[in-house]
Amino acid sequence: MHKTTKNIAILGSTGSIGTQTLEVIENLKNKELFNIISMSCGNNIARFREQIKKFHPKKVCVGTKDAAKEIESEFPKLEVFFGDEGLIELADDKDLDIMLTGTSCCVGLKPTLKAIENGTDIALANKETLVMAGDIVTKAAKQAGVKILPVDSEHSAILQSSGGNFHLLNKIIITASGGPFLNSTADEILNAKCADALKHPNWNMGKKITIDSATLMNKGLEVIEAHHLFNLPYEKIDVVVHPESLVHSAVEFLDGSIVAQIGTPSMHIPIQYALTYPNREIGIKTNSFNFFGQNLTFKKPDFEKFPCLKMAFEAGKIGGTMPVVLNAANEVCVYKFLNNEIGMGDIFKTVEYELNHHNVIKNPTLDEIFDVDREIREKLSKAVC
Repeated sequence: MHKTTKNIAILGSTGSIGTQTLEVIENLKNKELFNIISMSCGNNIARFREQIKKFHPKKVCVGTKDAAKEIESEFPKLEVFFGDEGLIELADDKDLDIMLTGTSCCVGLKPTLKAIENGTDIALANKETLVMAGDIVTKAAKQAGVKILPVDSEHSAILQSSGGNFHLLNKIIITASGGPFLNSTADEILNAKCADALKHPNWNMGKKITIDSATLMNKGLEVIEAHHLFNLPYEKIDVVVHPESLVHSAVEFLDGSIVAQIGTPSMHIPIQYALTYPNREIGIKTNSFNFFGQNLTFKKPDFEKFPCLKMAFEAGKIGGTMPVVLNAANEVCVYKFLNNEIGMGDIFKTVEYELNHHNVIKNPTLDEIFDVDREIREKLSKAVC
């Protein structure tokens, strides 16, 4: 008998992607499509408490032991876990059909692998999972017959435009808004203030990803993700700056035909598509795209002004542990920048230094990946960049 209701886990339910995922599920016309059986959050316990009351999961995970005790006392019938091991407990559920990985940083990697091991499909919004361990994750998914469905708007656009026929593609075109500093000089970018970097012109996102968008590192990480998701060499991945953020990405088929996905900026649509793939269930609808009075512009990315994008391409091509270093060094520097400890130029300088001085492990194990990640983070957390 065909199963009509899918059991879903939402990791990172209080974050931007998590809250929008819950909105998608709430607004689906078919209310029986998903059964939320588990959720996790980091520190936003107040919001998480309200989500538990509204969606009635059976299992939850929070960041700390103290927070777990607080939730247990208020919801005695809940199974409550905490920390990284708690996330793995949620993922290690044979009843799960799909898991949305919406956590930030590298904490999403191990739960994702555990869910894949159990045959659970993944709706992936956690860049680090594929940037750090793309070869390991995609191999595990192939062996388990598991789908990895992208939640990023750009990767969703590629999936939608290609119809899943990746073997027929000549290349993929990932669009980038260019962020708040698209028209700034190199010196202005190097000396940019944090408050200005957080003013993204088109998207409302968390602080870390907004800074990554300002440096174009976010686009570089998406390039590495795309390489693993769609099994294409880096030579067949282009980045095009498109300030209006209406063309979310495109594909070029072997015959030269280009198909693009167009729409007003909204994360609800890629989330909805990932959850209901390969169908298009009736749910949240964005405003219809108006073809009249639109000016769509496309530019080449400036690798000199935005060296993070160039470094991401180079790290991806080298492979092994190089993307691990790229990701870890960038993340530490971004949080230092958010705390006004370093300048934006220090992000570029530090990431480049760490990449140039890293001894690459070509085919790392998962333990080696986490060892390199931890080494870079510990080194840079203590350092004054």
